[in-house]
Formats: sequence, structure tokens, C-alpha cells
Amino acid sequence: MSQLIDQLLTVPAPAAYALISALGFAEAAIFVGFVLPGETAVLLGGVLASTGTLSLPAVLVLVVASAILGDSVGYEVGRRVGPRILQWRALTRHRGRLDAAQQSLRERGGWAVFLGRFTAFLRAVMPALTGLSGMPYPRFLVFNAAGGLVWGVGVTLLGYFAGQSYQQVATLLSRSSAGLILVVVAVGLTVWWLRRRRRTADRDETRGASKHETTA
Repeated sequence: MSQLIDQLLTVPAPAAYALISALGFAEAAIFVGFVLPGETAVLLGGVLASTGTLSLPAVLVLVVASAILGDSVGYEVGRRVGPRILQWRALTRHRGRLDAAQQSLRERGGWAVFLGRFTAFLRAVMPALTGLSGMPYPRFLVFNAAGGLVWGVGVTLLGYFAGQSYQQVATLLSRSSAGLILVVVAVGLTVWWLRRRRRTADRDETRGASKHETTA
């Protein structure tokens, strides 16, 4: 794991974009999340953006898009394979957690899809379980896209603001993913709103000064 992280931090920008997108896509599409959570790659993408190696907007778009597409493939796998997916060797040892995930789907529906995005195990299996459950794809897509957006933006910004302290953030993220992400998103939205309000006030002040000069 540490060797892969070190390599990702030193690869050229095009390769870094490709790796981040591939891991984010494969996490649920082919269950790579059991081996390497895509969250780690996304976090490091934010770190690379903070150093100027990558473009932050580009990382955000790639992360969110790859997460949504990967989950859609995972959904289709579950829909087509059906109950046989629960007999896969990689899943049989997680029977208790799978049962809990399926119970959550029955009780919460689309919100289980949204909340599943914030836990490593559920990110890997929830799309397939949702396809298996028979939930219509449009409904799945709405909640999946919302979860992918909040998760992708939040984790990327965590890496961006953490910089070289990403290892400590990664440890905290694995323990309380949803809480940290929601805090980051809330702070980001607050900063954006304050800056927008300040720009609006500056424009109004400039217009007022111009009118005063014209009148004078």
C-alpha cells in the first residue's frame, strides 16, 4: 500500500489522472475496494492538486464521474448476476455485513445507497446489492450521483487542504468518513457563500461610487 501511495505521488500528471479515475471506477465495478479503497487514491489526488501537479477542478470532475460510472457498472453486475453474486468467494466471508447492508436497503431504500458511499465496504458492494434488490436504475442513479458528488468533492478537498498531512487525514477518514466529509463540504460551501457575498458587496459599492461621481 505505502509503495503504491509513494508512486502515485511521483507519477506524471496524465498517469495520476488515469490511476485516480481507474481506482475510483473499479472500486465498486469490479470490487477493487476489498483490496484498495478508491478513497485513498482520491485523497492523494487532492494532495497532488494542492501541490499544483494536478488541476483541482479536473480531479473533482474525474473523481465524481468515475465514482458514478463505476457504481452503475456494479449495479448492472448485481442486476444481471442476481443471487449468485452472494456466493462469490470474496463475499462469503462477509455474510453478516452483507445481510446488514441488504436490511438497510429494505428499510431505507435510496438513502442506503447514498449513505453506503461513505463506508469502504459498502462502497464496494452496495451498487451490486442494489441491482440485486430490483431497485429501478433511475432511482438508484439519483441517490448514487448525490452520494458520489458529496463523497468525491469532500474527500478530494480533504486531501487538498491536508497537503503533506494526508496520512493522518487518511487514518481519521477511515474511522469517521461521513462526518469528516460533511464538515469539509459545509466549510467549503460557507467559504464560497461568503466570497460570493463579498464580491456582490464590492460590485454594489463600486456602482454606488460611480453613480455618485456621475451625479457630482
